Order: sequence, then structure tokens, then C-alpha cells
Amino acid sequence: PLLIDFIHRLFGNDHKSKVSEIVSQTKSVVQAYLVGLVIEVIIIAVLEIAALFILGIDYAILLGIIGALLNLIPYIGGLVAVALPMMVALATKETGWYAMYVLAIYYFIQLIDNNYIVPKIVASKVKINALFSIIAVIAGNALWGVSGMFLSIPLLAIVKLIFDHMEPMKPWGVLLGVSM
Repeated sequence: PLLIDFIHRLFGNDHKSKVSEIVSQTKSVVQAYLVGLVIEVIIIAVLEIAALFILGIDYAILLGIIGALLNLIPYIGGLVAVALPMMVALATKETGWYAMYVLAIYYFIQLIDNNYIVPKIVASKVKINALFSIIAVIAGNALWGVSGMFLSIPLLAIVKLIFDHMEPMKPWGVLLGVSM
């Protein structure tokens, strides 16, 4: 409430209805993004748990859930997510081939995640152009590290939303993604 009151005072009473609309839509975009992430985590966890159970890797449920959560961290998360079950496979199985099977299956799951789940579920929630999403994640990493990577997509969605509501900036809103 304090932040919303600040924003209303910042733009004055002349733009109160427009500001209220943008703030309301911003809440919706952020909530939709978070819902998309939760759906992605659940799907990835189920896929990883099933794969680890099929391979007979110990602690399949724990490793699958940790892997799905680590998958949220761009770039580094996927590497750590596959390294953990590979180490467990090396430590508990009689042959190193199980670690290679884990690597292959996790790679396949990443292909499904990056080429189907994220574009269809997560990106569709915020309606951002894929190229600008990648640029935003790289810029977020350069500016604020891993936390910047997390925040880059919702911040870009908010910027796009603001651009869509400002007449001189509408072309930029179109460039960033699908107009709302």
C-alpha cells in the first residue's frame, strides 16, 4: 500500500486512473510469471524424479526437487542440478554409465524445458519477445548477478506494460513483445 500510494502521489491526480490501471496490470503480470515458474518447477520435478526412479538412483525425490528448483537459476542452476545426481550415481552404482545416463536424460529434459515448457508456459504469461528475454537475462546478470537474472524477465514485462500505456513509447512496447 505504501508503494502504491507513493506511485499515485508521484504522478498526481491527473493520471490517477491510468496509474491505477498500470499498477493493477503489473500485479497481474508478476503473479502470472510466478504461476508460470511454479508450473515449470512442478513439471521439471516430475520429469526428473521419474527419470531418476527409472535409473534406480538413490534419493530420486530429493534430487528431482532440488534439480527443479536449481533449474530456475539461469545457466549455472542446470549444471549444478545435473551434477548432484551424477555424483550420487557415481557413488552408489557399480558403473559410471549411470552418471552418463543421468547426464543424457537431464539434457533431454532441458531440451524439453527450454524449447517447450518455458516458451509455452512461462514466456506466454508475460508476453515478452524471446530475443529481448535473453538480452534482459544477460544484462540482469551483468548488472546484479544471479538475482538480476531472476528479476530481469518480470522487470522487462513491467517496462513493456508501461510502454504499452504511453503513446510515445507504444512502438517500443510492440518491439518488446506481443501488445496487450
